[in-house]
Amino acid sequence: MSYAKDMAGVETIARTDAGLASELRLSVMRLRRRLANERHPDNVLSMGAMAVLGCLLRNGDVTVGELAAHERIQPPSMTRIVNALQDGGYVVRRAHESDGRQVVVSLTEQGRTTLRADRARRDAWLARRLRDLTADERETLHRAAPLLERLANAD
Repeated sequence: MSYAKDMAGVETIARTDAGLASELRLSVMRLRRRLANERHPDNVLSMGAMAVLGCLLRNGDVTVGELAAHERIQPPSMTRIVNALQDGGYVVRRAHESDGRQVVVSLTEQGRTTLRADRARRDAWLARRLRDLTADERETLHRAAPLLERLANAD
């Protein structure tokens, strides 16, 4: 972290891009951990597997390679996740219509239901926490959300 001393000599995080990066990293990681803890205890899927279900919901049927690219992991790792999701009935695979070497992955109704229930539970927790903030604080987060999304999707 980037630290500086204020007028009273108290050490604080520096107001630099490096300091902001450090603050954001820590805050986003803590929020992610907290949201992960709000998952339903019966949900046996990993956060990575849930991310794959979310990608399929957003993008529709895609190949394993496209899923790997979306989630920024190697294709063999994605193949393992897709295999586990298929074994659990969350996705189905079929041959690509024009390229028999590729496999297309589709979300099943069980996968869609599992994802929506998981999101609803975590969204409800976050909505309750947001009510504790002032209107100005909520507006600041509303404006920051697209910026955080851009950062998350940057190369």
